[in-house]
Amino acid sequence: MSATLGNVKDLQSFLKAENYTNNFRPVELKEYVKIKDSIYEVDPKEEPCFTFSRLLNFKYSSGMQKMDPDHIIALATEIIPQQSCLIFCATKKNCENLAGMICKYLNKEFIKHKESEKATLLGELKSSGNGSLCPVLQKTVPFGLAYHHSGLTSDERKLVEEAYSSGVLCLLTCTSTLAAGINLPARRVILRSPYVAADFLKRSQYKQMVGRAGRAGIDAMGESILILQDKDINTAKNLLCAPMEKCYSNLLHDGGRGLLSLILSLIGLKITKTVDQVRDLMKGTLLSVQEAQVSPEKSLWDLTVESIQTLKQKNLIEVSSDVNNQNILQITRLGRATYKGSVDLSYCDVLYRDLSKGLEGLLLNSFLHLVYLVTPYDMVHQCKPDWMIYFRQFTNLSAAEQKMATTVGVPESFVARKAAGQSVRKSVDVVVVNRLYLALVLFSLLKETNLWIVSERFQLNRGFVQTLLSSASAFGSSVLHFTEELEEFWAYKALLSELTRRLTYCVQAELIPLMEVSGVLEHRAKQLYSAGYKTLAHLANADPRTLVKTIENLFKKQAYQIVASAKMLLTEKAEALREEVDDLLMMPSDLPSL
Repeated sequence: MSATLGNVKDLQSFLKAENYTNNFRPVELKEYVKIKDSIYEVDPKEEPCFTFSRLLNFKYSSGMQKMDPDHIIALATEIIPQQSCLIFCATKKNCENLAGMICKYLNKEFIKHKESEKATLLGELKSSGNGSLCPVLQKTVPFGLAYHHSGLTSDERKLVEEAYSSGVLCLLTCTSTLAAGINLPARRVILRSPYVAADFLKRSQYKQMVGRAGRAGIDAMGESILILQDKDINTAKNLLCAPMEKCYSNLLHDGGRGLLSLILSLIGLKITKTVDQVRDLMKGTLLSVQEAQVSPEKSLWDLTVESIQTLKQKNLIEVSSDVNNQNILQITRLGRATYKGSVDLSYCDVLYRDLSKGLEGLLLNSFLHLVYLVTPYDMVHQCKPDWMIYFRQFTNLSAAEQKMATTVGVPESFVARKAAGQSVRKSVDVVVVNRLYLALVLFSLLKETNLWIVSERFQLNRGFVQTLLSSASAFGSSVLHFTEELEEFWAYKALLSELTRRLTYCVQAELIPLMEVSGVLEHRAKQLYSAGYKTLAHLANADPRTLVKTIENLFKKQAYQIVASAKMLLTEKAEALREEVDDLLMMPSDLPSL
């Protein structure tokens, strides 16, 4: 299954599977560490662990030595631009700074390597940003370099990954997230330090990173180089010789949220009706296999009973008796709304309270109140407000919007005092304050629609803003399903349906029909709308050859795909309407025949 699992036998037992093990690797991987200007080969089986391999050959000026004390440029230029290189950095900012620094000292000959392809890439990056281009990428891409982390938008990441895979880019500076799930191999992988943020690397993280080295069918071998400072040598030796971390059941993670959610769904879906049936099903989980390791103090039975009691206390399930006086587990209205909306059990009661409070004075002349109600709770702690920006955005709100902010718990006086750097005596809920700040970001996006402008306005990286938007869209859909199960929230149904649609596409209302077409993003939708293709029907009846001539940077293949997708979508909508008409005609009528 994976080279980074230390307890495959647990999974084998859980899955009732046979275990086949093979250490064959298509491309040989050689692991090295660099200490000062010396390269050592890693051999965990030998006593010293590090065996001297060679001295690093480089010639640095004094200024260059100061800028690059780890000799990363020397390590990278040994193989680029002909071969590829990944450099893992501890933070997102490190990625950007390192890519920019390397470019300063590269030979100008690097610019000539695949020059036209790199110019095309810059054009595509600018197009994906609605005319905006990251200044770091603008500087690094001509040299064949780029950075890769969660601060990029999904379109930017896709373009960077494709350019790297095709050889247009020869070097990526990246964070550890690239190591898992993305197939971007390299001839050489460099780990700038043995840290991820402030935490020392785990064995599995290290293996995931160095595992990127070696491109099957291209290289005969791959190599990784971990750069170490003297203070980290002993810890690194322990890391390189340590066994793999074990994989454990997630059901007890974060206070047993997974176990609670599983039991609620089992009862809601009527898979189990009694405590004994729940216990029997729990015997088939990975947690059952690992019971003694994960929870030595409490048995799986104890954990199951505790979870059922917790669900009862949260008013998500109830116990009733059948004709045989047997206790039957049943889901409550709130429980059904929670599992049908896929709402995290940590927030279901808070969400119910917020929605109930919202009904008392729901602001309908603006989207702000509804946006606040669908702002994801789990992103609140990922962003600390800039108080001057907060105050500026607050003062731009209408009187009704400011009143709504005060109602949810964020008065203007509080934001003003924080912006002025003054202490605030009155206690205010930090979660509510941060949530409203994120809601203001989303509210700006709905009005502005340009992600780059909003990112700049709130001084947030565009990747975070895009993640916030997609999370709000998903959570909005969850809240909509949640309210559909509770009669008291009938007013939210139509309101949240439209808002979720707006959040999904985050464009001007007239562009939404075009955005539903596969392959059409905001920039392309604006081009089509300006060219007169304003509805789905217009686009479905378009001539692809005319589109290519009319729309800038639209290739023939893309044009045919867009028209085909529009036709299919239009057919589906027509079929749905026909079925609706048929259903209406089949309904019995109380009117007398004429």
